[in-house]
Amino acid sequence: MIASRLPARFCCVPARPITRLPRAVRSYAGLSQSKFFEVSDEVRDAVATGRPVVALESTIYTHGFPYPENVSLATLLETVVRLNGGVPATIGVLNGVARIGLSPDELIELASTAENGSALKVSRRDLGYICGLGLTGGSLHGGTTVSGTMILAHLAGIKVFGTGGLGGVHRGGEASMDISADLTELGRTPVAVISSGCKSFLDIPRTLEYLETEGVCVGTFADGRQGHVDFPAFYSRDSGIKSPRVIKDEAEAAAIIYAQSNIPVSSGIHFANPVPQEQSIPKNEMEKIIDEAIRQAEIEGHHGSDNTPFVLAKIKELSGGKSIPANRALIESNVKRATRVAVELAKLEQSDHNGRHMPGIPTLSTAGKAPQEGVTGHNTAEDSVRLEKADVLVAGSLAVDLSCDYAPFANESIKVTPVPHTSNPAVIGQSLGGVGHNVAIACNYLGGSALFCSVVGDDLTGRAALSTLQEEGISTAGIQVLSASSGARTAQYVAVNDAKKDLLVAMAGMGIMELPEYELDFDGFWEPMMQRTKPQWVVVDANWRPEVIAKWATLAKKHGARVAFEPVSTAKSCRLFNNGSGEKAAIGPLDSVPNNTISLAAPNKLELAAMHMAMREGGHVDSSGWWRIIDAMGMPSSGARHRLAAMTSPNLVDEGIPQQAIQLLPFIPCIITKLGEQGVLLTQLLRPGDPRLVSADSAPYIVSHASPGQELIGGVYMRLFPPAGVLFQDDIVSVNGAGDTMLGAILTGLAKGTQRHVEDIIPIAQEASIKTLKSAGGVSRDIAGLRKKVEAASC
Repeated sequence: MIASRLPARFCCVPARPITRLPRAVRSYAGLSQSKFFEVSDEVRDAVATGRPVVALESTIYTHGFPYPENVSLATLLETVVRLNGGVPATIGVLNGVARIGLSPDELIELASTAENGSALKVSRRDLGYICGLGLTGGSLHGGTTVSGTMILAHLAGIKVFGTGGLGGVHRGGEASMDISADLTELGRTPVAVISSGCKSFLDIPRTLEYLETEGVCVGTFADGRQGHVDFPAFYSRDSGIKSPRVIKDEAEAAAIIYAQSNIPVSSGIHFANPVPQEQSIPKNEMEKIIDEAIRQAEIEGHHGSDNTPFVLAKIKELSGGKSIPANRALIESNVKRATRVAVELAKLEQSDHNGRHMPGIPTLSTAGKAPQEGVTGHNTAEDSVRLEKADVLVAGSLAVDLSCDYAPFANESIKVTPVPHTSNPAVIGQSLGGVGHNVAIACNYLGGSALFCSVVGDDLTGRAALSTLQEEGISTAGIQVLSASSGARTAQYVAVNDAKKDLLVAMAGMGIMELPEYELDFDGFWEPMMQRTKPQWVVVDANWRPEVIAKWATLAKKHGARVAFEPVSTAKSCRLFNNGSGEKAAIGPLDSVPNNTISLAAPNKLELAAMHMAMREGGHVDSSGWWRIIDAMGMPSSGARHRLAAMTSPNLVDEGIPQQAIQLLPFIPCIITKLGEQGVLLTQLLRPGDPRLVSADSAPYIVSHASPGQELIGGVYMRLFPPAGVLFQDDIVSVNGAGDTMLGAILTGLAKGTQRHVEDIIPIAQEASIKTLKSAGGVSRDIAGLRKKVEAASC
């Protein structure tokens, strides 16, 4: 994600989530960690979330069309997939690494090899060779054939592949044994291939016989025709050979794929799509051209993998170029049809969430208790580590974040903003996020034990999120899974950014966090965990609706834990005092010290201002409890401004930040305001008898002393902590998770120690925040190096 998403959260400011999803979440039959196999973020996410994905081969670019025409064709085909509702996954080999989902730059790099013929033609037999030589330093590129593309597509969980034509049995193959590996691959790899039949210069009857022997289902799209139809002859709609099966439409094709994958049968499927009528070359005319092309290939001695490129070039020459528009038209038509099949297949699989899955993503299951309606209960096939003790319980959001960064083609590099109302090339990243998730993982990195409590849907996104949590070492025991029948979907956030990575528009699907309390199993699921683990602190983020925030606070107080509040955003921070929608606020006018339900809050200055305004508009400043604490503070009736300016800065006082924090203290007795480049402001009520009230070291930070005999408070402590370091813009890799890292560090230190105060932990928390700012993704793993400092400050 990017800094512009949260412009106020620069430096030690609480930016929103994310932690990079490790590849182990989508293990691709064990290859996720392989140095020979890479899947683009966009394709990984699409497969994991059940979106329609279409595999596209690359020999068509390396060995079929000249450069730069092949680049234009590649762009066209990927656009066809997107316009018809799918995600393209162009497959090829770059520098010895098989890549599923080539970026625009990678496509151009691979396609440019057509100029000098440097790319290899990669079938099943060639994958080990090209990847092995890449390992030894050979920068080999390769275009994948139908066979090579099928293998890699299957490993990535892709079930539909659109291409031009199949290889097959060559004429005279009964003597030469010249049979394409495409046919044997269809016999053993469960991918549906949509093409215009096999190349028409091959032996079509023997090709069909061979496919039957391999157990491959072969059918031809009827295209409105009734009765028997011919298996197509690539450039011609008819071949004179009856198709083994006739397929009515894309929905019927998808149903066949769906059924076969659920039986399951391990062989592939071939759906033949005849070339569009307008570009079809008459069968008799094409046969004469093919016979002559084959004759010349025999004379010149072209055999094996060299035969097909030569024959295709001769067909182009002998047809006077007519084969080229026919070839383009059939490829485009096949890719379009493949996408529509993939869309129909996705609909079938979405109706059965077990239909499409990524290897390694666990099935959500119950925990052996009788769940309440709509709640699945526990969520993984293997029971998570059972926490018997937790320092901190984090109750907050868990979401999958997607960032779409516009990536114009090389010849359009001056463009910064994507074109509206059409598909645009992009680099799409996926991350595991959520405020609660970030705070929990920060606690874990710093040596604290955190129980993370959140909610996901019984869907593919939820499975991916739970699997990732396990990879991160976070127990999933506290995650409720809502059944599919509830209609709840796992939270997602999508940001669309321009070429400078500045936010253009964002969409947040956080509805699952807005569910009312009665749809969440507090009594049977979360309260027993709180009772067992006995946390000292409960962190609640503002993604929950107000009544749910109040419920968490009530449970925490019941079990002797203090509550820390993470405001999340200016709009959601108001939920403590005034939701603006007529709902009951999380804090009522009677919830003031000593009956306060919130002990600590960590807003930035915009959230602080929003909370202060909500408190006033909610009528809380009219309550007797608020006035009682304000009067007891002993603040001077005049001269307070100069005192506050001296303790903080004149600019902060002009903004009203110290004043707002003080006025919130009756309801939240400790407020840590994150000010970015200006540092961190701690504002805190001190209890009577607190040693800081009489300590010489603390004297510069005591704003006021309460009147003698006050039983509720002893005074007000305010301290401005300068930034932990100066960061230039180039030093900041990601703003995401910096503020959440700080809160996690503070609570870890407070939970571990009973003698130290929050001001002892804040400088270390600032260091942790800096480390996150300088690392990609969410919470930096480097903060683990601060464990000893946290422990020392907590003693």
